[in-house]
Amino acid sequence: MITPRTLLLRLLGVAGIVLVVVTVCFALMHAVPGGPFDDGRDIDPAIKANLLARYDLDAPLPQQYVRYMGNVFLRGDLGPSLKLRDYSVNQVLAESLPVSMTLGVCALLVALAIGLGAGALAAARRGGWVDTLVMGGATLGISLPNFVIAGLLVLLFVFHWRLFPLTGLTSPAHLVLPSIALGLPFAASIARLFRTGLLEVLGEDWIRTARAKGLTGRAVLWRHAARPAMLPVVSFLGPALAGILSGSLVVEQIFAIPGMGSHFVDSALNADYYLASGVVIVYTVLVSTANLAVDLGYALLDPRVEGST
Repeated sequence: MITPRTLLLRLLGVAGIVLVVVTVCFALMHAVPGGPFDDGRDIDPAIKANLLARYDLDAPLPQQYVRYMGNVFLRGDLGPSLKLRDYSVNQVLAESLPVSMTLGVCALLVALAIGLGAGALAAARRGGWVDTLVMGGATLGISLPNFVIAGLLVLLFVFHWRLFPLTGLTSPAHLVLPSIALGLPFAASIARLFRTGLLEVLGEDWIRTARAKGLTGRAVLWRHAARPAMLPVVSFLGPALAGILSGSLVVEQIFAIPGMGSHFVDSALNADYYLASGVVIVYTVLVSTANLAVDLGYALLDPRVEGST
């Protein structure tokens, strides 16, 4: 199991990753050509100077860096939004983060439900047509990017059958198609991993002993084989969450969902430095925390995992 010392080192590692990301974001923020107020219009130099001073962009870069790092790490202040001038980055993220988190959780639940069910079905019917069909579907799901899946879902369930709404987020029905579009590629990977894990476990001697005691195939699979077979799936959840968060950038734009992904795309197009950096920082914290939680879950599922691993 993971020791307190190892947990502390992992937390320090997360803090180090965030420090590096904040530094890189600051460097890129000032390396891109142009600026947030260079939108093609002729701005009076005095007005532009006042705007730069208002947002602390007129100071020397080292001074800006120290001030920005202090605001982020000591005060938790991600700065003002340069385009949404009535809002700070913290306010924008406070409104959009729950939306993206809700979409991410729903997509992860879709991936787990479909992936575990399909993987178990394929393992139980190993070598048959069901196994071939499931694995073929999994290969197709891995190959298709989420924006292609989103387009197909829109064509079928919005324009053809008119079962779900297309844009916005005013009811639970609005979450169905985006969650499926985000979750299906990861469901395919989970199905393959879970099937492989189950086939390895089902060949163990202690599984044959359980069958010899008269347990049904379903009981053997879910009561005895599922937990150790979940280890590769748990290891995959960290990268899966990272993929779901990055995939939401596109899916939120397609379905007009007001989450962090939409704000990130808009901030990148509008050179809203602080907002773009704030979204990247929040994504980094979420992914790093998720990877840490995956390590803890792995240790809980398999007590043989040492704290040093």
